[in-house]
Amino acid sequence: MPAFARRSAVRDDRAIAERTYRTTIGSQTVDLPLVQVAPDVTIALLVCVDYGVAFSERAGEELAELLADTRPERVVSVATMGIPLAIEVTRALGLDDYVILYKTPKIHLGDTWVEPVRSITTGADQSLRLDPARVDTLKGRRVAVVDDVVSTGASLRASLQLLRRVGAEPVVVGAFLTEGQQWRRALGEDAEMVRALGAIPLFRTGSDGSLVEDWLGDA
Repeated sequence: MPAFARRSAVRDDRAIAERTYRTTIGSQTVDLPLVQVAPDVTIALLVCVDYGVAFSERAGEELAELLADTRPERVVSVATMGIPLAIEVTRALGLDDYVILYKTPKIHLGDTWVEPVRSITTGADQSLRLDPARVDTLKGRRVAVVDDVVSTGASLRASLQLLRRVGAEPVVVGAFLTEGQQWRRALGEDAEMVRALGAIPLFRTGSDGSLVEDWLGDA
């Protein structure tokens, strides 16, 4: 387990009562609220837009450093949380174009480029959509896919499938955080493309009612 993951720990009794989890994202430290998403599964929830412009700018620059050697020509992310991340990584890489995939139907998206996906945070079946007008900017291009958190791998897998369908070449995946290990099983060989600024576990409820870190289990 990487050093930054070993340092991440549920804090003292006061912090547990407040239901937060302290971890690092690159050079920055954040306290994430703990949110129950299933009877025996709690997650540390990162809502990156809550941490301000300076946080996203620094994290975007640090993530771009991890991705730069793969020489991406386009950055792709998923709305809505991925938009500020896509902007900052694109800027830091010295590029001037990024593409956003959407989970909500919009009149300009149509039904041509669609992939099904299920999110751990919503628990609902959704469809990942690409604007047909953006296909040409991706076709034949080396693409970096970026997201705030890679958890189950469902959104990421759908993103990679959709990008390959339009003729793009995903070369790297960047994330602020990875969560647990389920995403590795979901992505298969594509898991080797993932690079992140930090890692967090899932949490299970122990016999005494406390939360126990689970770095390996499924959600």
